[in-house]
Amino acid sequence: MAKGSPQLEWCVVRLGEDHNWWVDEVSDPVHWDVDGLSIIDPRQVDHIVELIEPLREYGFDQDVFERAFIAFRIAKDLGKGKVRLTRVKQPLLESEEKLFALPDVIDEENGPYADFLDHITRLRVKMLNEVLDLEEKLTVDEVEDQIREAQNSDFIEGKAVHLFTEITAILDYTPEGFGDDDEESDKGRAEAEEDDLPDVEEEEDEKMKNDTSLKWDEDEDSDEDGEGKKKEADDEDEDSDAEEEDDAEEEDEKPRRSGKRSR
Repeated sequence: MAKGSPQLEWCVVRLGEDHNWWVDEVSDPVHWDVDGLSIIDPRQVDHIVELIEPLREYGFDQDVFERAFIAFRIAKDLGKGKVRLTRVKQPLLESEEKLFALPDVIDEENGPYADFLDHITRLRVKMLNEVLDLEEKLTVDEVEDQIREAQNSDFIEGKAVHLFTEITAILDYTPEGFGDDDEESDKGRAEAEEDDLPDVEEEEDEKMKNDTSLKWDEDEDSDEDGEGKKKEADDEDEDSDAEEEDDAEEEDEKPRRSGKRSR
C-alpha cells in the first residue's frame, strides 16, 4: 500500500540518544503513525545485508527484501540532530548510494515487512538446523517465542523497539548453548586461567629493590656527601695549619722587637 502511495514522498528523522534514527514527521500522516516509528540508516542497511548473505544458499528471496522497505536519501540537514529525507525509487540491494530504509509497517500483521520477518526467520531456522548438531530440530514458532520473550522487557518498560534490533535479533539468533554462550564460557575459562597465574607484582617489587642499577641516585648522593665531608675536613686542616704558622711567626717576631727596645 505504501509503495504505491504517492503521498509518502519525504520524512523528517532525528538521531535519538540511543544513536538510532527515529521518524518525527512524514508527508503522509493519514496512513503513517510516527509514534515510535524507527528508520534504518545506511550503516545498518549494510549490516543487515551482510547478515542476510549466508541465507542466500537456503533460498533467500531478494524481492521480499525490496518490498519490505522504502528507500530514502538525505535531502537536507536541518540541524540539532534532524535530517530531511526524500524518497527514491531504486532497489536497496543494487544501489551504490548510501540510503535510509523505512520498513513498510502500515499493516504490521500481513504487510510486506511482516512477510520479510517471516521469510528470514524460516531461513535462519533452516540454516541452524543444518549446520548445528542439535538434539531436537528448531521450529519457527519456538524461535519467534524466544525472540518475543527477550523483547518483552522493553515493552513492559514502555521502550520502543527499533526495527533494526528486531531484524538483527532474528538474523543473529542462536539457540541456547551455542554462539554467545560458548564465548561466555571461553571468557570464563580465560579469567580462571588468569587467576591461576602467579602474582608477579611482589616478585618484581623485590627485584627492583635489590637491583643495584636502580640505586645510582642514592650512591651518587652518598659519594657527594662523602666528598663534601672530606673537603670540609681538608679545609679544617688547612685552617689549623694556617693558625699554627701564624702563631709561629708571632713567636719569632717577639724577640726581635725586644732586642730593638734594649738598644
